[in-house]
Amino acid sequence: MRPNWDQYFLRMAALAATRSTCLRRHVGAVIVKDRMVLSTGYNDTPRGLPNCGEGGCARCASEVPSGVSLDTCLCIHSEQNTIIQAAYHGVSIAGGTLYTTHQPCLTCAKMIVNAGIRRIVFAGDYPDPLALEMLKQAEVSLDRTALEPSGVPE
Repeated sequence: MRPNWDQYFLRMAALAATRSTCLRRHVGAVIVKDRMVLSTGYNDTPRGLPNCGEGGCARCASEVPSGVSLDTCLCIHSEQNTIIQAAYHGVSIAGGTLYTTHQPCLTCAKMIVNAGIRRIVFAGDYPDPLALEMLKQAEVSLDRTALEPSGVPE
């Protein structure tokens, strides 16, 4: 069966997530405008630093609960990486849609709003209700969609 546009781009985000080196959660994101992919990203440490599996982020190897002590994490979230990659290459993402395997956190939500993203399509949960509330207040459209057929990558 041919996927609709949201399923198609969400599958691309899931593919991007397979590049993640995070020990806790693999997340991928894609920014799209006019049905064209503008940027992709996944969660990982900054360029040139050891990745999580190589000891780059002590938080990832710890027992800290999800959504806690994010300020000690060295990883850049997938949503942040998609925005950074677009800026790095001089690509305007204002008015675009962000497809991501998991709901954005508050820090990512702030960046998404200021980057001019108008819609987010996500599959998996993330423990950050404040991010959802802020995105709603900023009038960013939120659409939760199941990732078929393989489910959300962990």
